[in-house]
Amino acid sequence: MSRARVVVLRLVVTAMLITLVGRLWQLQVVSGAHYVQAAADVRLRTVSLPPTRGQILDVAGRPLVTNRTRPVVTVDAVALAHQPDGGRAVLTRLGKVLKQPYRQIAEKVRLCGPQVPEPCWQGSPYEPIPVAEGVTVPTALQISERQQDFPGVRTELRPVRVYPFGTAAAHTLGYVQGAKGRDGLEGVYDKDLAGEVGRRDVAVDNTGRVTRTIREDPPVPGNTLVTSIDSRIQTIAEQALGQALSSSGGKSGAAVVMESKTGRVVALAGRPAYDPAVWTDGVTAREYKALPLLSQAVQGEWAPGSTWKVTSTAAAATAGYGLGATYDCPSGYTVGNRLFRNFASADLGLMTMHGALVKSCDTIFYRLADQLWERGSDVMQKTARGFGFGKATGVDLPGEAAGAVPDAKSKKALWQATRKESCRRAVKGYPEMADQGRAAYLKAIARENCQGGGVWRGGDAANFAIGQGGVLVTPLQLARAYAAIANGGTLHSPRVGLRVVRPDGSTIETITPPVAGKLPASAETLRFMRQALSQVPRSGTAEEAFKKFPFDEIAVAGKTGTAESFGRRDTSWFASFAPDPAYTVVVVLSEGGRGAEGAAPAARDIWEGILALRERR
Repeated sequence: MSRARVVVLRLVVTAMLITLVGRLWQLQVVSGAHYVQAAADVRLRTVSLPPTRGQILDVAGRPLVTNRTRPVVTVDAVALAHQPDGGRAVLTRLGKVLKQPYRQIAEKVRLCGPQVPEPCWQGSPYEPIPVAEGVTVPTALQISERQQDFPGVRTELRPVRVYPFGTAAAHTLGYVQGAKGRDGLEGVYDKDLAGEVGRRDVAVDNTGRVTRTIREDPPVPGNTLVTSIDSRIQTIAEQALGQALSSSGGKSGAAVVMESKTGRVVALAGRPAYDPAVWTDGVTAREYKALPLLSQAVQGEWAPGSTWKVTSTAAAATAGYGLGATYDCPSGYTVGNRLFRNFASADLGLMTMHGALVKSCDTIFYRLADQLWERGSDVMQKTARGFGFGKATGVDLPGEAAGAVPDAKSKKALWQATRKESCRRAVKGYPEMADQGRAAYLKAIARENCQGGGVWRGGDAANFAIGQGGVLVTPLQLARAYAAIANGGTLHSPRVGLRVVRPDGSTIETITPPVAGKLPASAETLRFMRQALSQVPRSGTAEEAFKKFPFDEIAVAGKTGTAESFGRRDTSWFASFAPDPAYTVVVVLSEGGRGAEGAAPAARDIWEGILALRERR
């Protein structure tokens, strides 16, 4: 080799070495920190380790929601993603073993995102996703022994939520779904029940597969929530409500039992209901849409009918009307150019306000409301709001409805918002409706609203006085108001939670229902109402429902309510209380008929059940 070639070769080698050293210097020194961070981002992942969730107990320590270890089938979403078909074949085979369609399992394992509707997996993709719980031992073995057919699928023993009372108090207890889905007490007290999440740091390769565990901190179990719910009375209320709806043909309803003196909730029953165990292994989109998730006791709103007359009585007393004065109760009373009739057009003659409550005379309240309207007084609205209506009670449950206390301002606002549509319907009518009578009625209303429906008139005041005409209440609101009448005027913000307890049994917090206000009624007025309401089940509108009831053992007082709903059967109400035990019981049946025939017998069943428990003790 010539000297010139050697020199050239040396130069080439030297240049290559300089280039290599320069590149290494750039990668390790100039961009070293960037690549170290990038490598860490790619290779380190943190997996949350869920703790054992705390129990929910009734007032005597009986489990309402607890945990049980069961075989659970889980799916590794990352492992599925590495399948050539994204895991479709694996999930199809798994579906055959579990006797579930592919789509049902696929919905459970798909990851939540901005464009992904529920149901979906809200946790980490590196966590095992449960798709079936409580599988049989043969099924679990079939999956475990055929891992070549089920890559990414495992069977393991895991704690799952168990609801010993089934559908009872389902809406109150709520549910847990995935990492973020919560409702009911499970949602409100999630911080206490959830415990402390552990963590596992894992190394993954560039395809997302876990290669090893770097660090692991175990989870801390959650605390226990003790409630004021008495599971025995809850069961009694559930049975009474179900029987009443079945016998009356009602569509939905609720029953509330509350401690009158404290505001603690003893039972909340609602229909339709569902078994919250459905959430344990996830729900499909179809199942989710079909679930009756509305809590009728807390979120259901109905016109209260004559149960509302306690507020009108208090308003009349505030306005100067004598409760012991004599009033006429004719079959009808004319307001403007419209005749407002008494229930069944009954002419009950002369009576005091005591009789107006016991016999539930409408026309006395029509006259009072009309006279107050002519004077420009809004005392009825102010009194109703003072009874806690028109706003949420503040109960420790999510999604509470506020009800409605209509007045001139709200009517005008509604009219302004709907006037354009009213004028359109005033001309077009409702040709799409099969019921021609209802269509004609709605067209007449639309014509009236188009021309000037935003004015609060005497007829509005008359309807308001008997709990109609846009008045809406929830069963819990009505129970709170009647509890306040019973206890001397104190409105509480109801509470279901009683105390939070650590796993070792020590109490962290005692939950006390806050005082929300005082009823706008004097002690004399409240005594008058309690005395009048005590006669309703003895000689008034609920007499038939409470025939031969042992009043000497439980001195039940109450008020029936029958609220009209155009095109539907009446809403049936009964609101009641007793001094010993100092409970308030309210029952409502949507389309349940008259209050005395539907709700009152159901309330009687609840009171008799409570009496039987006391006698058994």
